[in-house]
Amino acid sequence: MKLETLHSLYIHELQDLYSAETQIKTALPKLIKGAASDDLKEALQSHLVVTQLQIDRLHDILTRHGEDCEGEKCQGMAGILKEGAKVLDEEGDATLRDLALISACQRVEHYEMAGYGNARTIAERLDEEADSQLLSDTLEEESGADDELTSIATILLSQVEVEHVV
Repeated sequence: MKLETLHSLYIHELQDLYSAETQIKTALPKLIKGAASDDLKEALQSHLVVTQLQIDRLHDILTRHGEDCEGEKCQGMAGILKEGAKVLDEEGDATLRDLALISACQRVEHYEMAGYGNARTIAERLDEEADSQLLSDTLEEESGADDELTSIATILLSQVEVEHVV
């Protein structure tokens, strides 16, 4: 895509987010299966449902603008997900593995929040009020997911013995 206008940048950002979300939708079932904590499994399952809603929102926005959803593959998300998937292969304590999964998932959430925040700001500048509201809704969902992961991590951390290595 050629970036010639703010609108073309906006469409590029939306397509990038669409790619990121579809990659997340594919990755989440594997993470759910690999998690040991019931709370973490439930949070990830819930976010899988929300992810589909977010994909649908992006589809609606892009369609309204007469654009295809498919753009270039979001390489940033691909890298974050690839790195996070490595945690599933780690051996050892299940609680520590869940904490590593949470860390990986929070990297995903923060990447998404950056993307949605930027897209929302562009939508506001383009006076796309309906788009801006939908993107704000998604941004709130991503922030909520991040907060929930932090809460689960806090609980899991309380279950881990701290080793003092000199």
